[in-house]
Amino acid sequence: MPDHIAFAYPLRGPEQGRLLEDDDVIADALHADTPAWLHLRADHPEADPWVDRHLSYLDPAIRDALTDTETRPRALRIGDGLLVNLRGINVNDGEDPEDMVSLRLYIDPARIVSLSRRRLGSVEALAGAVESREGPTDAGAFLAQLVEALTDLIEDQVADLDDRVEALEAQSIAAPHGELSSVVSGQRLELTELRRFLIPQRTAVADILRARIGWLADSDRTVLGEQLDQLTRVTETLEALREQLYAIRDEIESARNERLNRNLYVLSVISAVFLPLSFLTGLMGINIAGMPGTNWPPAFWVFAGGLAVITGVALALLRRYRIL
Repeated sequence: MPDHIAFAYPLRGPEQGRLLEDDDVIADALHADTPAWLHLRADHPEADPWVDRHLSYLDPAIRDALTDTETRPRALRIGDGLLVNLRGINVNDGEDPEDMVSLRLYIDPARIVSLSRRRLGSVEALAGAVESREGPTDAGAFLAQLVEALTDLIEDQVADLDDRVEALEAQSIAAPHGELSSVVSGQRLELTELRRFLIPQRTAVADILRARIGWLADSDRTVLGEQLDQLTRVTETLEALREQLYAIRDEIESARNERLNRNLYVLSVISAVFLPLSFLTGLMGINIAGMPGTNWPPAFWVFAGGLAVITGVALALLRRYRIL
């Protein structure tokens, strides 16, 4: 199999679920009457020429959209076909789940061409179902099951984020400290990345339903309608989590300011007590003629006692006026 092709399967017929490996056989399968699915590695330099060569009947702008490096979720009807861009949770080792993987598709009743630059767990799971002949057998069912698989993983990730935010909120109330600020920042960044793609993804699924494509059966529309509702709940959860993280950040900032004010208060009290003492000791420490008590041995103890009395009076005044 050419390196730019990840896999290709007929969805129906005697060859259903058989992995196609020859480039010409794959091209013939995409032009046959029975539906076939081809998944390309979009980061391979041969993927773009393959799309131009075998999907030449599509407008050049559409072919460019399939191989574009920067995409956002959307759905566009083209005759009897659909151009669909979606995003899926990144389950690759060592990568962040919120760094969502782009999936671009052209779908019509006879062919499905999909491209991604990185591995996508939902696509591989669907390919396994197709290979075992337990997957979709037409374009409508394929699209519905793909959106369902993507949305389920998205909902799991948002639920995990929700649990972590709840735990963070409990910790910020019980024992707020400065180190939690970095945790809040990390979760806000994760939420922002998810929200960036999930709002347009919800719109893309709604556009698919509004397109009134003839090859989408009523059962497929039902599944897509459920996924639209699920994506709406997910985006609403993200909005709630966004507000919750703002509240947690304010709670941590409030606790930090309270500690700072308390420390400043203690320093102010100490300064109020020692200010007169510092003045007197500074005054009595000058080394010029005429200083009283320089020749009187008890002078130091009398002066020290006077400082003690002044300290007691200062503390009594601070307590009387409820400063202490």
